[in-house]
Formats: sequence, C-alpha cells, structure tokens
Amino acid sequence: MAALPSTAACAAAPAAAGILNYAAIHACLLRSDRRLSLPILTLLLLAHFRFLAAAAGAHFSPSVSRLASRLRLSPSMAAVTLLALGNGAPDAFASAAALRGAGGLPRAGLAAILSAGAFVSAFVVGAVALIAAPFAVPPASFARDVFFYLVAASALFCVYLSAEIFLWQAVGLVLFYVFFVGLVFYMDLGAAGKLVSSNELEMGRAAMDLPVSVEHGKQRAATIWTVLTKVTRVWDWPVTFLLKLTIPSTLPSEWNRFYVCANICLCPLILLYSFSSFIPLDSRIVFLFPQIRFPLWSVVLLVSFCLALSHFRFEKETPERENIASTLISFVMSVFWISTMAGELLNCLAAIGVIMDLPPAILGMTVLAWGNSIGDLVADVALAKNGQPTIAIAGCFAGPMFNMLVGLGTALVMQTARVYPKAFVLEFHVGIVVAFVFLLLSLMGTLFVVTWARFRVPRFWGYCLMGLYVLFTIVSIAIASSSG
Repeated sequence: MAALPSTAACAAAPAAAGILNYAAIHACLLRSDRRLSLPILTLLLLAHFRFLAAAAGAHFSPSVSRLASRLRLSPSMAAVTLLALGNGAPDAFASAAALRGAGGLPRAGLAAILSAGAFVSAFVVGAVALIAAPFAVPPASFARDVFFYLVAASALFCVYLSAEIFLWQAVGLVLFYVFFVGLVFYMDLGAAGKLVSSNELEMGRAAMDLPVSVEHGKQRAATIWTVLTKVTRVWDWPVTFLLKLTIPSTLPSEWNRFYVCANICLCPLILLYSFSSFIPLDSRIVFLFPQIRFPLWSVVLLVSFCLALSHFRFEKETPERENIASTLISFVMSVFWISTMAGELLNCLAAIGVIMDLPPAILGMTVLAWGNSIGDLVADVALAKNGQPTIAIAGCFAGPMFNMLVGLGTALVMQTARVYPKAFVLEFHVGIVVAFVFLLLSLMGTLFVVTWARFRVPRFWGYCLMGLYVLFTIVSIAIASSSG
C-alpha cells in the first residue's frame, strides 16, 4: 500500500476490523506519510497498552478476586470458570464463527489456537514467574491442570497426525473439558473450609507486597521517571474516566451516583455492540408505536437512559455492602474492554508492520498469531501483581485448554456433523506440527521443573520459558518464510 499514490492507497484501504481503521488513518487521513503515521500510530499503540493495563489492573483483577471470594471459589475453580470464560470466550466464539461457512476448517484457525496456547503456556507463564516467583502452588491442583492440558494437546496432536477427525472424536474434546471442570469442583468441594483462609492469605500477601512496591515507586520518582509519570497522567485521566463510565465499581466506598447512572445508561448499549455480529445494531423493532420500527440501539439507549434518570432521582444513599450483581457486571464489562482493546492493539501493530513493509511471515507468526492472548497476558500479569499468582498460573492452563477443547472442539463438532458419517479431513502443515511440539515441551517442562522444586515456581524457569517461546517464534518464522 505504501507504493501506491495517496488517493489510490486510500481507496484500497481495507475496511475497519475494529473500532478504528488504522490503514485508513495512514492512507487517507495522513496521506501515506510514514513520518506522520509511525509516530501517531505508536502513540495510539501506547494508549492501547495503557488502556489494557488499566482495565485489567483496576477492574478485571479486583472483580475476579471478589467474585472468587463471594462464591467461595478456590484458585483452581476460579481459573476454570471465571478466568477461562473471561479470557477464553472471545477466542472460542471466534473459532466457532470462523467455521460456519462451507469452506471448512482453515489451517490458520488450528495454527492460531496452537500458537496462542504456546504463547500463554510459555511466555505468559514465564511473565507471571518473573513477577511473582518464587511462589507455591497447590500440588494436586497444579499437577491436575497441567496434566489435563498435556493429555488434551497430545490427543489432538495424534488426531492431527492421522489427517482426519470423526464426530465422536470432536465431541470427545468438548466432553473432556466438561469432565475436567467437574473434577475440579469435586476435588475442591472437600477443601471448602480452607477457602476462606486461603483467600485471606493471598490478600494478605498482596497487602504485604504493597508497601514495597510503593517504596520502589517513591525511590524512582526522584529520578527522570518523575517527568514520565506526569506525562502519563495526561492520558490516565481520560482512560480512568471512560472505564468508570462503563465499568461499575465493586466497593461501596467507591460508590458515585453519577458513575452508577452512567453505568446503567451505557453498559446495555456496549453489551449490544459486543453482540453486533449476531444481532445488528440497526435491526428494526416495534416499540411503543405499532406502525413505526425503531433501530434496536435507539430503543436500548432510550430504555437504559430512562432507568438511569430514575436511579439518579430516587437512589441517593451509598449502599451499605458490596453488591454481587455490580461485581458480576464489572467482570463482564472488564472482559469486554480487555478483548476489545487487545483487538485494537493487534490491528494497530499489524498496520505498523504493513507500513514498515515487514514480511508477511513475521507478521503472521508474531502479531497475528498472538490474537486475543494479549488479553491473557495483561489479565494474568495483573492478577500476579495484585497478589493472586496462584489464580494467574492456573488460568494460564485452564484458559488455553478452554480455547482448544471448547472453542476448537465446538467448531470441529460443527464440521464433522456436516460430513457424518465420514471423517473431516485435516490439512497437514509442518508449522502446526512445530507448534504442537513446542506446546508439549513447555507443558512437560513446567510440570517437571515445578514438581522438582517441590511445587514452587522458580524465577529461573520464567526466563527459560520466555527463551523457549522466542525459539518457537524464530523456528516458525523460518518455516513460514521457506514455505512462502
């Protein structure tokens, strides 16, 4: 696109894949001028990173912790339910939606699931280890999570090597995750009496860690970082303001009537937008007047606005205790923003790569292969920083396993059902075999090292896992480049 004249490049710009069209910003608004496009897109990239960090650290992590505490969920139960649904649902829906057409399972779909699994099991686990290690993990829960993910990946690898999959095998993938969740609940029900003390220990650990990080920040504030801190506050305010407008507060001490009314008005509209691929925003429905059909978004906005006005008029006192409904909505809205901004971040990175004329192989095995796993990275790192490394490390295995067994498994069920009783043919590619091998290596290595360290996650293993992922990326790029 950079070689085309500005008018032609603007006309050739692809449609927006998210909120902003970064290719159009470069080609149309900035007339394909790299000297302007690269700095502006880099600033947008930093803003997306900041938005992701704020949504995960200030809203997603506290909502997960409070939901786990209110529902009396152990770290492993929280990981296979809250974290798996929060981080894995966008990937699962995307995998299922990609396979609705008659074209069948694209090779890239399986490669994306495996690349995301390798990214989370290696890079994200490594990041959590570097931030929070050394920390202990529950022996039975940790061994169970890694072992089940290892078995699931090995079984799918064997199916892939056979070059075909039958309906019963695809259904077995989904049922395997259902069995895993049932086993998690069964194992943790007997430890219900220990959950309160466990959660208190984690929260206490977070409270103990807080003064240290604050002191670290004060020491750095005396240096050049003071200037950078003041600069970041300039864009911190709009980010914080927007998040408060759309994500309910979970603590009575943070209750604000204006923000609550804004939540009531805006949250339904945002949730409607998140389902726009299934229910178009401009769908016409009958409302109040039988002869007039209004756009769906306008009806939702009108109803939510009236409810917000009613709440502002009659609710003037601060609630006495935490509302679990607000916590649940906060969790859902945090997931929406993390998923949405992760997509914007990747679209912006992809546009920068195209502007810089990076080879497609590099883009495919880095930016495009990460997918929604950026959200996993931000969410799990935020949990680790907030004193919940056990939930974070469990989510690093439960989330990708949810994507593989439920997301990919559901998609395969749809495809195998179409050709039943015949088998659905899987296209072979050496890059997918490499992804399987590195995924299995990271899982077996983590299981061995943590068990050898008496179920404590050592810091050195974080460096090893990150190095393993870098090696995987280099090998994958080499294969993609050689295969064209």
